[in-house]
Amino acid sequence: MRPVVRLDELALATQSHGASFEARFASVAAPLGARRLGARYVEVPPGKKAWPYHAHHANDELFVILSGSGTVRFGGEIYPVSAGDVVVCPSGGPETAHQLIASDDEPLRYLAVSTMHEPDVMEYPDSGKLTVFAGAPPGGNKAARRVDLTVRADSRVDYWDGED
Repeated sequence: MRPVVRLDELALATQSHGASFEARFASVAAPLGARRLGARYVEVPPGKKAWPYHAHHANDELFVILSGSGTVRFGGEIYPVSAGDVVVCPSGGPETAHQLIASDDEPLRYLAVSTMHEPDVMEYPDSGKLTVFAGAPPGGNKAARRVDLTVRADSRVDYWDGED
């Protein structure tokens, strides 16, 4: 197996949602054998966001901006980013929630690197949701997941609900 991948040779998948979200991306680390380190190449069109504003409770993330410019929302603040910047997003709660947004005039291209811990709980401060993954971490093999659940945080039930 070759330990080198050329980013311009990756087969990119596209995802989009509504008018705000769009990204093209491909896994970089897993195809080359990495099991505890996740990495993907991401291209975000001008003015778009790749994923919702979120925090991981179990995984750290790091973003290396390759080209373009934009902003990163982080813990309630907004910071400019451009080629050559590295953004570090430790695990935590709303204080480490993050989201990259491409500027209106050019695509934002970056490498997203992550620890691959599972289970993980993601918290979405904008929408009040929680997601739980077990069996495979975020960005991991979806077919290996035993739990893949997204709920509204305010939909909780009592621990003893339904138990007799």
